[in-house]
Amino acid sequence: MHNSGLNETVERPAPDPPALGLRQLTYADLPVVISIERRSFTTPWSPGMFVLEMSKSSTISLAAVQGDDRLIAYAVFSRYDAAWHMMNVAVAPEHRRRGVASALINGALERIEPDAPVTLEVRPSNKSAISLYGTFGFRSFGYRKGYYANGEDAMIMWRGDPALAGVPAESLSGN
Repeated sequence: MHNSGLNETVERPAPDPPALGLRQLTYADLPVVISIERRSFTTPWSPGMFVLEMSKSSTISLAAVQGDDRLIAYAVFSRYDAAWHMMNVAVAPEHRRRGVASALINGALERIEPDAPVTLEVRPSNKSAISLYGTFGFRSFGYRKGYYANGEDAMIMWRGDPALAGVPAESLSGN
């Protein structure tokens, strides 16, 4: 038998994960989306909530896919009047901490006018999400009391100038 000259006990580098692609989220994706949603949130969106947001012409809904179009994450941004709202971003638990959420957020923001204000709500206890949003220029502008089903407040974050969305300066309590 031929000896390859390689020591079989030498650790080989892990193979690179399949390339990540972004595409429009479709209704056919909803079974996988709902599975990721239920594994990601204690109060998940219903299928109807996704259908409602995806049916709006003012919505950006993206899927992050790997390999043979395997959906591993999604993002939904909706425009309300003069502001965009990051409604929902989730990554399958087994694909987290690999830049997938960053790619989705960046992909959505590239589709939005550069100076358009964008807002979101996030649990103050979700420090990793707050840090991620900060890398995209989001800043805290106060809280919505009792926003979540368990009574937890929501931190309101904005990217850009909330005044451009008609938010009165006196209603903002920035941190």
